[in-house]
Amino acid sequence: MLTPPRTVVRREGGLYALERALQRRGFRHVAGADEAGRGACAGPLVAAAAILPEGRRGEIDGLADSKLLTPANRERIHDEVVARALAYAVVVIPAEEVDERGLHVSNLAAMRRALASLTTRPDYVLTDGFGVDGLDVPGLAVWKGDRVAACVAAASVLAKVTRDRMMVELDGVFPGYGFAEHKGYITAEHTAALRDRGPCREHRFSYVNVATVSGRDGAPPRARRPADARRDEPMERSCPPGGTVGVALGEQPQPPASVGEDVVMEGGVR
Repeated sequence: MLTPPRTVVRREGGLYALERALQRRGFRHVAGADEAGRGACAGPLVAAAAILPEGRRGEIDGLADSKLLTPANRERIHDEVVARALAYAVVVIPAEEVDERGLHVSNLAAMRRALASLTTRPDYVLTDGFGVDGLDVPGLAVWKGDRVAACVAAASVLAKVTRDRMMVELDGVFPGYGFAEHKGYITAEHTAALRDRGPCREHRFSYVNVATVSGRDGAPPRARRPADARRDEPMERSCPPGGTVGVALGEQPQPPASVGEDVVMEGGVR
């Protein structure tokens, strides 16, 4: 039996090398998927998928992992991806659903829905970090995929810009938390606001720091969101001293950090 030829990823291809290699093997439409907001303790989880055109039209100047771009460059590249992509889709999972289903399940479902919503059917799928099951096309989970594959980087920009815009809008609905600045990630300012004001309905009560200031840290994660969390007003809370960083359902606590796990904010340190 003949062994199929090896797929060579050419280093000089840079961010586009993996897609070009797959296209040379006949996978013409390569889709990338990524999410934004996994490490935040407030606001929605947003996933996106994108297929870039073959050749020069699919090469976007300055495209990179969204976390490495300035806000102005993210906005510019977002608009270019929207204008050039063969297909793209964005899916928003509200905080309440993250609490009900759990972070990882919500994350997989969001990427699966984004990929299924593409108007051009992908021949191959690249995802950032971990695989997505339930797809009817071959795929590969790529470590640091938003820094390795252009389509994943494009999806990361779509998800990040969409979510950042939503958090700026939520800042007007729930003033005092600083959502427009930290985008729902755990900063010193956000932690102080949580202690002073208590959580609002856009916080994720399955995260330990939110459950702690709400006085529901002893409840099982999926029972932590109280019925009145759907109201627009901040909630009454009990705030024991020395809160912890946000930890989602099914994940182990991590040492306190100044920023969320999936974003390096301007001036922050991972």
